[in-house]
Amino acid sequence: MPITSVTSGMGIEVLPDIFCLSVQIVNVCFIGDPKVSNEFILVDAGMPGSADLIMKEARKRFGEDATLTSIILTHGHFDHVGALHDLLKEWNVPVYAHPLEAPYLTGKSNYPPPNPEIEGLIAKMSPMFPRHSIDISSHLNLLNDDGNIPTLSEWRYIHTPGHTPGHISLFREQDRALIAGDAFTNVEQESLYEVMTQKQEIHGPPAYFTTDWTAASESVKKLEALNPLIAVSGHGLPLADDELTTDLKRLAENFNETEIPENVKQN
Repeated sequence: MPITSVTSGMGIEVLPDIFCLSVQIVNVCFIGDPKVSNEFILVDAGMPGSADLIMKEARKRFGEDATLTSIILTHGHFDHVGALHDLLKEWNVPVYAHPLEAPYLTGKSNYPPPNPEIEGLIAKMSPMFPRHSIDISSHLNLLNDDGNIPTLSEWRYIHTPGHTPGHISLFREQDRALIAGDAFTNVEQESLYEVMTQKQEIHGPPAYFTTDWTAASESVKKLEALNPLIAVSGHGLPLADDELTTDLKRLAENFNETEIPENVKQN
């Protein structure tokens, strides 16, 4: 995908044990405190061809003996699983995902076609984006419905469907840290200019690939009700404190008016 943002390759330490790495136009997260251990957990797997960048940054942060213990997928779209096969060759670890995402991670179903009628150049380009399933059956572990994440005892997952059926977000109660995936974004993902410049502006999920707008709206409301203090979304820079609280509240309250595309409303 020949699109790269100005933040590509930039890493941000959001908290001592949360590191956000921008990979072209999407974020991955390392969970783990390098002052405590060389072990870490990866949330999402970036763009195709990004494995070397992810491994390089992991070793830069955790040392040459950096040890990945598991991968958690918010969902299986191409920009969130692009480096997965290459990473699993390097680190033979379990991959956790929601059961409703399993068809797209076991080679059984492709994602629905995108909606290119949405305003914005990236939306117009979306029919060129991969939407085929991958098959990681040998590594895939499906999450139970209790919200627990086996390798992250202090975190729980929140089922946040809409963008995909099995989309999840991760939340830690003790410091109200949120990894939102694509439940909401901090950049207008349909606009090529804003994706490349990473202009900060909270929005719902990338519209061209979102299939259930009612569920997407409810998912944003669910996350806003958690009152997060810091959030990393799948696209755009992290948000925190009053900016996060104010912007997420506005998004939840106005979602149906501002986020649902006109051609979807008309249908």
